Amino acid sequence: MRQGFPPACRGMVIGLLGGSFDPAHEGHVLITTEALKRMGLDQVWWLVTPGNPLKARQPAPLAERIAFGKKVMRHPKVRVTGLEAALGTRFTAATIARLQAIYPGVRFVWLMGADNLVQLHRWDRWQEILRRVPVGILARPGWGTRARLSKAAQVFRGARVGRGEHLAHAVAPAWVFVNLPMNDASSSAIRARGEWGLKGTAKPGIDKA
Repeated sequence: MRQGFPPACRGMVIGLLGGSFDPAHEGHVLITTEALKRMGLDQVWWLVTPGNPLKARQPAPLAERIAFGKKVMRHPKVRVTGLEAALGTRFTAATIARLQAIYPGVRFVWLMGADNLVQLHRWDRWQEILRRVPVGILARPGWGTRARLSKAAQVFRGARVGRGEHLAHAVAPAWVFVNLPMNDASSSAIRARGEWGLKGTAKPGIDKA
């Protein structure tokens, strides 16, 4: 295993939650803790991305987003990482492939909010993602119907798993849609309110961990 990478043993099931986390907020915390409870995961790793290829606006510096994420997400089974920068990957399919090579015997589950399922077909090699690892879709306010009718959901409709606890050991392609208590926090709304400032600072009320 590479120095500085999170430790993981054969047989472990690791959830991967990717995103800009610009900034991290209680919505990220909610879907992470619910995934741990409902999908039989041993850990969740946040993959704080260097940048988002689908967005023209680029996020705050990586180190600042990671540091703030560690303040917000305090859980012994969660690691807040900059693994994509360490791996030199920009796209999810490539990141997953590299992690599978580095951690033989570890099972990975890709986690995403329902809003991301709607646009998944725009991601690089998106079908490869679903064929490499099981995918856990977590409900987000206002996105449930659109997610279930999305192109990705339709193409892989035969791979849908009924319950979250069955996902960890399912053979890909396999995905599940998990309903959970709604939290409408969003990074864009936080930035719009001016509550995520320069040098990774945040005004009172953002760090709710």
